[in-house]
Amino acid sequence: MKKIVFCGGGSAGHVIPNVAIIEQLKGITECVYLGTNGIEKKICADNNIKFYEAEAVKLVRGKILCNLALPFKLIKSIKQAKKILEDIKPDLVFCKGGYVCVPPAIAASKLGIPVITHESDISAGLANKFIAKRCEKVLTSFPQTAKSFDRGIYTGTPMRNSLFDRNRAKAREKFNLDMRPTVLVTGGGNGSEKINNAVRNIAPKLCKDYNIIHLCGKGKAVPLSVYGYKQIEFESDMGLVYSCTDVAVSRCGSNTANELIALKIPSLFIPLENKRSRGDQVKNAEYFKNKKLCRVLKESELTEQKLIENIYALLNDTKLKKALDETSVKCGNEKILKEIINTLKN
Repeated sequence: MKKIVFCGGGSAGHVIPNVAIIEQLKGITECVYLGTNGIEKKICADNNIKFYEAEAVKLVRGKILCNLALPFKLIKSIKQAKKILEDIKPDLVFCKGGYVCVPPAIAASKLGIPVITHESDISAGLANKFIAKRCEKVLTSFPQTAKSFDRGIYTGTPMRNSLFDRNRAKAREKFNLDMRPTVLVTGGGNGSEKINNAVRNIAPKLCKDYNIIHLCGKGKAVPLSVYGYKQIEFESDMGLVYSCTDVAVSRCGSNTANELIALKIPSLFIPLENKRSRGDQVKNAEYFKNKKLCRVLKESELTEQKLIENIYALLNDTKLKKALDETSVKCGNEKILKEIINTLKN
């Protein structure tokens, strides 16, 4: 049986898509994970995926002094990854972007092990730009991103099968929701203080007509007693959440945005636009807005009034719902698996 090393970490957005592909490869290949002592380690433990731990170095944007030792740390981490790969002897290394992928990708190329990477965003991340020339293929979530790489292939986004065809009645029962439409609000894995504050302030008014499931981020729940308002710090079963969602308010990270659109959930995207971001969410949101597949509200223009107006508009936007019904955005697992299996055959 062929063996694949998956890598990617630093955030759940670099790990969960890998888990989605690993689930599809069960019984076909042996899959293990190489990552840091970060969120990827916990997610792999939760999903019974064999894990190898190594170090990785992250570029700190806008802080030159913090990055002076980066080249020396990178050399050390590449040597460490190389030793682990020599022990594992994989037939393929699959990367999901982010700084955690850089040492394994470089080490694999030095050992003659084929590397495939996947880029989630329209604007490629620094790590994927850096390792692209060492990769057999660069798979992408967006068609235009594939054109920016010599070996780019548009596949779509990896998604867990558990997101689809879930029982709406069971979801309502779990989250204690009545039969009214439900609004999902999420500010990303870490939660957004600005979005959190705005939705809490409008909850008393909005919950006169709708339920709210508010994914506020770990450690960010606050006491708020409003009938129909359900506050959750983190939910591992997003398929259940999506199954009872009628409209969504969300950041525009590629994975979540593609999931919402593939599931045909009318969404208002409020993309992250601060200095910690390279602007990828803004570009993702612009792409979907140009396709008429969402509404977009700039974070700098977010007010309670605009938020509530957009939510009510979403629920009645027949043109948006029609565009979502007709969209070709869907789960990319089938195309990604095809590229993996074809590479393993060569």
